[in-house]
Amino acid sequence: MDKSIKIYIAVLVFILTLILVIDRDQPKPIDWRPTYAVNDKIPYGLYVFDKEINGFFKNHKVERIPDVTPYEFLDSKYNEDTLVENYKIKGTFINISENNTIDEQSIKEIFYFVSHGNNAFLSMKTFPQYLLDSLKVEVNSDYLNANKTQLWLANKKNKKYTFAHQLDYYFSKIDTLNTTVLGYQGAKPSNVKDINFIKVPYRQGYFYLHTQPVVFTNLNLLKADHYQYAESVLSYLPKGDIFWYTKGQNNETISQSPLRYILAQPGLKWAWYFFIFGMLIFIIFNAKRKQRVVPILKPLPNSTVDFTKTIGNLYFQEGDHRNIIDKKIIYFLEKTRTEYLIDTTKLDDTFIQKMHHKTGKSETDIQELVFLINEHRNSYHGSLEEDLIRINNAIEKIIH
Repeated sequence: MDKSIKIYIAVLVFILTLILVIDRDQPKPIDWRPTYAVNDKIPYGLYVFDKEINGFFKNHKVERIPDVTPYEFLDSKYNEDTLVENYKIKGTFINISENNTIDEQSIKEIFYFVSHGNNAFLSMKTFPQYLLDSLKVEVNSDYLNANKTQLWLANKKNKKYTFAHQLDYYFSKIDTLNTTVLGYQGAKPSNVKDINFIKVPYRQGYFYLHTQPVVFTNLNLLKADHYQYAESVLSYLPKGDIFWYTKGQNNETISQSPLRYILAQPGLKWAWYFFIFGMLIFIIFNAKRKQRVVPILKPLPNSTVDFTKTIGNLYFQEGDHRNIIDKKIIYFLEKTRTEYLIDTTKLDDTFIQKMHHKTGKSETDIQELVFLINEHRNSYHGSLEEDLIRINNAIEKIIH
């Protein structure tokens, strides 16, 4: 094994061990989230209620609805036969959550379920607006300047239960002609009295609305005599089967992840995160391909120009200016034929005009070049060196 890998592993093991040692004696922080989930043992979960619900509803069948919406569940229980047109089930639909978790389509289905002689018990702080409007009910929330709140029921010998919460949601408006008040709440020690539990008829059934779902949570069911209040509230529900919509407001379900236990423990969770982080660092710094440095190869130089210069210098040093002039003229005429497609048999005025139009060069410069070429061909020479310079300059003006 590579030495650097051993170092990485040793450092990682040391960090993980250090985290576990430090976190071993640390108290597990309390999760105060109001999840209202049946699998949560935290203060505001419904784990205890889920275990004791058969005791609250003795001799009643309790059916949980964990995975589908109320609409999907109730609609599947409806018999559409024209001779029946009724639900195959009878009883009470219940839902306990911090805030409304039911979609509007499901609320409408619950209304239809109640209208066929069934009931619905909803305990939540905020209700669906469609339900409030239909039942002519309003919910309000006032800040209570008190550390404790008392809850009591209208027809249960008026026993008051004291809760260490500011329970400030209540029914501020009800249809007094049709609504029955079942419970109250008030701040201690003031004399505030607000309605928190009502019964509203709807066609052949009833809605039971309750604004304090916190009384059904683990924290309160295990504290003093608070379970008696929850039991008394549920005792108002008519006899029959119970259909409990258990999907919490955060849609908690039991995680199926193999890391469920590790992520549930703070120490193990952070150890896992450090392990992933360390592995990422290891991969980043060791993913580079290890190899010898590739030498830089310089491209082969283009020696054509140097070769041309060398040949030119040889001719020039030999003093063979005539030969150089002839090759210059041959080069110029060949380039004219291949690039401009101009006949070079006769270097006359016609040639000059064609050259002028195709190259765009000055007609005077072209005339001068033609004159020098013809003069050279007629063997009229002065100084060959001067002629070479003049012809070279004239050619440069035309083809560059």
